[in-house]
Amino acid sequence: MQLRAEEISNIIKQQIASYDKSVDVVETGTVLTVGDGIARLYGLEGAMAGELLEFPGGVYGMVLNLEEDNVGCALFGSDVGIGEGDTVKRTGRIVEVSVGPALVGRVVNALGQPVDGKGPIESKLTRRVELKAPGIVARQPVSEPLQT
Repeated sequence: MQLRAEEISNIIKQQIASYDKSVDVVETGTVLTVGDGIARLYGLEGAMAGELLEFPGGVYGMVLNLEEDNVGCALFGSDVGIGEGDTVKRTGRIVEVSVGPALVGRVVNALGQPVDGKGPIESKLTRRVELKAPGIVARQPVSEPLQT
């Protein structure tokens, strides 16, 4: 079977037109130390306070300390599978969780993900985990004490 020059040209043009030109740029860092649910990371100069980070094994963490040469991060999972030299990825997102009536009666983890086996939470509202508390004047007074 002989391909003509015109057919070859058309095939090349189609492949060029359908070529996916997107590039994923991900800032990564390296685990320096890990223990007691805290990780020290190097190489995340652009990290933001409260940013969500992704560790190997699907474990997530939140940036708490921004220091000159490293970043301190609290882990939202077990640190057993994380070790010195592992790669950590920035997500570019500040930690936020779903809020609203859809969470009533649900059991969620620290990231607001359901752990009760009742399926995903259908909430379009989210709120950052770290927020400035309202001033004392703006708060409602305590009308009923909470027994602990």
